[in-house]
Amino acid sequence: MAKQRFISLDVMRGLTLALMILVNTPGSWSYVYAPFLHADWHGATPTDFIFPFFLFIVGSAMYFSNRASQTVAYSARTIKILRRTALLFGIGLLLNAYPFTGDLDHLRILGVLQRIALAYGLAAFIIWLPGLYRVLVSAVLLLGYWGLLKLVPEPYTVAGNLVRQIDLAVLGADHLWQGKGIAFDPEGLLSTLPAVVNVIFGFEAARILVGSDDKRRAQIVLAVTAVLAIVAGLLWHQVFPVNKSLWTSPFVLLTSGAGIAVLLMLVQLEKLTIVKPVFNGFTMLGKNPLFIYILSIVWVKSYALFTIAGMSSYQYFFESLAQVMSNYNASLVFALIHVAVLWCVAWWLDRKNIVIAL
Repeated sequence: MAKQRFISLDVMRGLTLALMILVNTPGSWSYVYAPFLHADWHGATPTDFIFPFFLFIVGSAMYFSNRASQTVAYSARTIKILRRTALLFGIGLLLNAYPFTGDLDHLRILGVLQRIALAYGLAAFIIWLPGLYRVLVSAVLLLGYWGLLKLVPEPYTVAGNLVRQIDLAVLGADHLWQGKGIAFDPEGLLSTLPAVVNVIFGFEAARILVGSDDKRRAQIVLAVTAVLAIVAGLLWHQVFPVNKSLWTSPFVLLTSGAGIAVLLMLVQLEKLTIVKPVFNGFTMLGKNPLFIYILSIVWVKSYALFTIAGMSSYQYFFESLAQVMSNYNASLVFALIHVAVLWCVAWWLDRKNIVIAL
């Protein structure tokens, strides 16, 4: 039964990675179907669930690694956690710098891998605590973050929020994301604190599913937890908006509840023979998530190094597709082709029994 739960986790990891590549690689950002775009500010689209799902999966995987390292000294485990955190953060920083033609004075410091690194690093120590203490720490992080945001006059605006103010003070405007027209990073330092709870939710979900002798009862407990988390997130949204860019506490509850629901759904679907080929496909993609994600970023950024017919090779590829279909469909097909190509890489790695991990 434990093996089944791990397969479902691998499938969820592969599916989430495929969706992450899909939404990050449209042929043109001017032609993207609405569900594949992030919410502009408050609220959430299907795309907004992808990143928190990945953090949830990181937490679920931590249950297995933590269980396997129980006999290892705390000092050795601490060194391993810190090393992984530093490596992930460093890789994310290098991805921001690639293809190394920009000015280091304007290098963005934070990013997706950097948030994963920091959230993992903090959660890895929290999960050593007894169960009740993990719940209390999670509650303090969510409620404390809400309280901290309300310390400033405009807590939920792009320009006035505390997350931005801290990042400006610590990192400086030139090292923050500029996508909203001002220096504001959606993977900010302060907003990483509630993201830690997404990781803890994933850990607890795996612990309950795998560690319980009564699997049916465990699934019922998680199903109820998923519903309560989603409802709580939606109710809290009335006074504390669901917002991915600020990674608000209701956003954590909403996405964590949805993550539990998706994992439970995959556990049930795993029993059906008809889905095995699809599950196997996503499992292959989920075996090397870090390498495939890095490759997807390097691949897309490398387009800028080549020009065809006076335009970037990225644009040329999209324009070629747009000659035979609508702009929106061409943009989507462009992304799907990249998912397929990277899946082929994952398939080859699986055939060679190659697993690349930190």
